[in-house]
Amino acid sequence: MLNLNQPVNATGTANEEVYKILIYDRFCQNILSPLIHVKDLRKHGVTLYFLIDKDRKPVHDVPAVYFVQASQQNIQRIIADASASLYDSFHLNFSSSIPRALLEDLASGMLNSDSIQRISKVHDQYLDFVTLEDNLFSLAQKSSYVQLNDPKAGDREIEEIIERIVNGLFCVLATLGVVPIIRCPRSGPAEMVASALDQKLRDHLLSKNNLFSEGGNFASSFQRPILCIFDRNFELSVGIQHDFRYRPLVHDVLGLKLNRLSVQGEKGGMKSFELDSADPFWVANGWLEFPEVAVEIETQLNKYKKDVEEVNKRTGGNDGAEFDGTDLIGNTKHLMNAVNSLPELTERKQVIDKHTNIATVLLGEIKERSLDSYAKKENDMMIRGGIDRSELMGVLKGKGSKMDKLRFAIIYLISSETINQSEVEAVEAALRESEVDISAFQYVKKIKSLNVSLASANSASRNNIVDWAEKLYGQSISAVTAGVKNLLSNDRQLALTRTVEALVEGRPNPEIDSYLMFDPRAPKSSSGSNHLKGPFKEAIVFMIGGGNYMEYGSLQELAKRQQPVKHVIYGTTEILTGDEFVEQLALLGQKMGLGNTVAPSTH
Repeated sequence: MLNLNQPVNATGTANEEVYKILIYDRFCQNILSPLIHVKDLRKHGVTLYFLIDKDRKPVHDVPAVYFVQASQQNIQRIIADASASLYDSFHLNFSSSIPRALLEDLASGMLNSDSIQRISKVHDQYLDFVTLEDNLFSLAQKSSYVQLNDPKAGDREIEEIIERIVNGLFCVLATLGVVPIIRCPRSGPAEMVASALDQKLRDHLLSKNNLFSEGGNFASSFQRPILCIFDRNFELSVGIQHDFRYRPLVHDVLGLKLNRLSVQGEKGGMKSFELDSADPFWVANGWLEFPEVAVEIETQLNKYKKDVEEVNKRTGGNDGAEFDGTDLIGNTKHLMNAVNSLPELTERKQVIDKHTNIATVLLGEIKERSLDSYAKKENDMMIRGGIDRSELMGVLKGKGSKMDKLRFAIIYLISSETINQSEVEAVEAALRESEVDISAFQYVKKIKSLNVSLASANSASRNNIVDWAEKLYGQSISAVTAGVKNLLSNDRQLALTRTVEALVEGRPNPEIDSYLMFDPRAPKSSSGSNHLKGPFKEAIVFMIGGGNYMEYGSLQELAKRQQPVKHVIYGTTEILTGDEFVEQLALLGQKMGLGNTVAPSTH
């Protein structure tokens, strides 16, 4: 794209002799920011870059590369730019495919302003997603959990959200150039997305020059990946729990966004850091528990000091011995080696300083909020299916932010097999005492009590409850029921990881026998054929309604554990911290009239 849509040269950069201007909107800025640093834009010949909605001065004799979402607003702005002759030629790149109607608006706008000759090319880039790491992407679609679970959402609204998710996933698959086998649990948003995506891929594969034709000829030797689609209700707890590993902590506590975060520097003032695959420490130690990370920083620092000493020793002459000509060559060699190792040492020191700074800030938060104890106790609750009452009350009256306490209380709810009414009331009272808004807690309680009555009801009345629940809550209820027993699994492996492992292996397994399967390449009738059952070498796991680093980490561990090592990509509608996800639960609680507000009694 930066090379005006010509193939790039061997080094992977665009032709830098051609100067150009880059114009993007906020969404595409977020797509670019984790992938390319501002300083690297220079290498591609980009001399100036602007947001599309800023006022810009004309720059003559220079091509402009636009990278924007296909929206009415952006189209109007492009027409205005062209009719004002801001730039010589316009190379338009849309992040997904531009709808016919907008393309016609663009064409007629250009004709009317007599500037059609300025448009060099229009491209659909199929890049409507944010890539954070090689195996991690987000569609950056906000609040989809609320939208999909909102009791007041109409069919049309739900369809629009599903369509947006499908378009995002289509872009990911087009970029990877693969048509996967799709698996998902029955009912709920996961099935809606899976069947709509299957249809979209089928329609697309009918066209001659489709985006996937390369893989078509050697389909037999080229193994297709499996795409597993889930909905957040499949395992609610993971979105809420505290985790004590480095990456999830940095995200949850310090608010890592688009691989960047700002923390208090050691000398005061805020410092901004990037944490991505270019940082060797982050890559190597991101999944260690926090205390192990602290030890590792110490180890690296000592190793660095030793290496510096080594260099000083080597260049410091030969301890006052007689100078002998034969040693001259040896000394010169030492000097050369020392000079060559300096940049590497400086770089190492920067990485160590950066993580020392981040870990220091984290440690402050951990101590102040006793996050280690939250993580441990929540984990114990999930495994044991409950907690001793005095311990429960101790946490709610102890250290931690309001959100920490609320999250802990919700995990208590999810992990208990039955609802103990007096205990729940005591929890609510303790939360109110700490001035916590309890609408999220009450929302989960409502869903939980529905599940409990579901489990104990006989089949006839169960159908009534389900009908009633589906009318009340849209489609979330069956998914939530599935989530509850998963949450009581004894091993520490997340239900999601366990299920993905079963789907990838493809052996018969009662947990996944009811899962649906779609193969967009197969004729509709033969959907159950056996070659689609696996085992698979590659999996793409997609979570609707918000994902997190805890889930991502669990899936990466699974991939490494497999023999031979598998490749697992994790994606989600948006990446959420525990606090952000609980805010969405609270919003749903408020929409259902739950929470701190005491309704005036009219009866």
